[in-house]
Amino acid sequence: MGFASRLFLGVKPSKALLFLPCLFTVLLVGSQGESTAMDNVATERLAEESHRQDSANLLIFIMLLTLTILTIWLFKHRRFRFLHETGLAMIYGLLVGVILRFGVHVPQNMSNVILSCAVNASPATLLVNVSGRYFEYTLKGEVSRGKGHQVQDDEMLRKVTFDPEVFFNILLPPIIFHAGYSLKRRHFFRNIGSILTYAFMGTVISCFVIGLTMYGFVSFMKVVGQLGGDFYFTDCLFFGAIVSATDPVTVLAIFNELKVDVDLYALLFGESVLNDAVAIVLSSSIVAYQPAGDNSHSFEATAMLKSFGVFLGVFSGSFALGVATGVMTALVTKFTKLRDFPLLETALFFLMSWSTFLLAEACGFTGVVAVLFCGITQAHYTYNNLSPESQDRTKQLFELLNFLAENFIFSYMGLTLFSFQSHVFNPLFIIGAFVAVFLGRAANIYPLSFLLNLGRKNKIGSNFQHVMMFAGLRGAMTFALSIRDTATYARQMMFSTTLLIVFFTVWICGGGTTPMLSFMSIPVGVDSDQESSVTMVDGSQRRNTKHESAWPFRIWYTFDHNYLKPLLTHSGPPLTATMPACCGPLARCLTSPQAYENEGQLHDDDSDFILNDANVSSMYADVTVSTDASGSRTVNRKRSTPTAAGTGGGPSDDGLDQELALGEHELVIRGTRLVLPMDDPVEPPTTVTLPPPPSPPRSDPRRHRL
Repeated sequence: MGFASRLFLGVKPSKALLFLPCLFTVLLVGSQGESTAMDNVATERLAEESHRQDSANLLIFIMLLTLTILTIWLFKHRRFRFLHETGLAMIYGLLVGVILRFGVHVPQNMSNVILSCAVNASPATLLVNVSGRYFEYTLKGEVSRGKGHQVQDDEMLRKVTFDPEVFFNILLPPIIFHAGYSLKRRHFFRNIGSILTYAFMGTVISCFVIGLTMYGFVSFMKVVGQLGGDFYFTDCLFFGAIVSATDPVTVLAIFNELKVDVDLYALLFGESVLNDAVAIVLSSSIVAYQPAGDNSHSFEATAMLKSFGVFLGVFSGSFALGVATGVMTALVTKFTKLRDFPLLETALFFLMSWSTFLLAEACGFTGVVAVLFCGITQAHYTYNNLSPESQDRTKQLFELLNFLAENFIFSYMGLTLFSFQSHVFNPLFIIGAFVAVFLGRAANIYPLSFLLNLGRKNKIGSNFQHVMMFAGLRGAMTFALSIRDTATYARQMMFSTTLLIVFFTVWICGGGTTPMLSFMSIPVGVDSDQESSVTMVDGSQRRNTKHESAWPFRIWYTFDHNYLKPLLTHSGPPLTATMPACCGPLARCLTSPQAYENEGQLHDDDSDFILNDANVSSMYADVTVSTDASGSRTVNRKRSTPTAAGTGGGPSDDGLDQELALGEHELVIRGTRLVLPMDDPVEPPTTVTLPPPPSPPRSDPRRHRL
């Protein structure tokens, strides 16, 4: 017997009518409760399926990285240098993308999919009223043009497509920070003038050359009817800015393995580090270009000057923010006892460094610039305050994060070629892009190298220029800038073309690096602590180690050595010895006890290289120690005089030479010359050739070793 029968049993008809409204209410509430329970079960089931799919997608990338690492080991074991690890990661990403695109199909379930909705716009958030219950839907973007029946497949491809903010906020910071933290400051600052010229002037020149070239191709495409949407001159300049960011990670890895000339390595590495920062600020300035009036793409001098001001303001603000964070971390690690707890010290260092990027982005600056200069500041100051355990941990930590993030991005590039759903491949635009990139790189390297050689003592040779031209690869920064905004037709075509440019430069230019070095006769096997130039003096072969540096940087290093290093670290002379007497109490307060113990000693040889080279000749005498075959010795001392200074007003470099004369067996170290004769002297070579990568030395009983 049902519930209604039991309810009305024994009840008079007149009274039963009073219970009908209550009965309908109970039935209605019960049905709604059952519907809500079923909806909750369905929601939980969908959430569980989505969780499984997300885990599978992440597992795909983990397996890609694992396979890449194993293949890298095989290549290194076999000494195979044609294909770098980044190019290998891209190939694996392409293979997985092909499988996901054409080999995996999700079963069609269109029962819960509504293919049409009368909405004139595409709001970011949509509230839908379903029987009095409101549901919130978030816009994911356009699925595919004319492919409404493939919603399930497109949903699966969307799952392996990451939010562009993931690249900017998670993957880019460790890559950029590691570039600044691992910077070889000795060779970087020795070529700082040339690096700044290539990074700033060269990037701007490349941007405008590429922009103008692409504008010509776009205009031609409009004439022949090959353009399917709007493409303005500002879009061409934006494209020029993002593809001007070089990332020669493949070339630099080969340079480091072969020990290529240190100046060439410093020029390429320094340019790639800084021009990434310049390119991102330049692209932001182009986007900020807004002339008055209805036509937002017309030329206006006021708007152009405003964009230039935005460029200077954003770059200088990001620079100041990054340096300030680095200085703050240095002060915290100096005046606290964190070094007694290496784990806490490493954690603080990591969080302060990463927060620099997010803080700059939150303040409207550029996090790439801020975290780059934060890394340089951390390496210059904070590193000296860390405990030995934290020094090793921070180096290894950011090296590991850089390796994983970089290979993840290159794997994702290959995957995106097939998983991205709004590609626009235009043959004319692609051809024009390759021509423009070549012209922009040439306009960057050759004219600026000619101008720089007018003032450089150590000239940038034509073979160096050709290698720099060839090594202008595009990589992670170009990809991240292009994928950040793909809403319009122009941005989608830029992104698709950028992928092809990155593939070509990494595979072809990166793979041809070793043959290019051999063809251009670039010296390899060069010790990073020695100058690569070789001169002939008195008929003998000598390796010259004189280092050139502009006077502004010598002044900066003097100030840094006397004031900033003692203030921010435990190294250098105490502030009580360098600051005026009136500042004695402040100097004693800011000087740590370790500074008195380490007085006059600096832990970072690279950072003080220029300063020591400038002053060491006045500190050391020229001492010659001659030994004969019987073992007796003669000591001659000669003091260096101020009259030996160079014509430029700087101190003499005679006491700086570290020369090795193979014919005379004479060694000069910090002003001390050791003359070691041999029973059977070796005739000096008449020609100078740079050796291949050094092999293990063979024992020679007649050769004196030092």
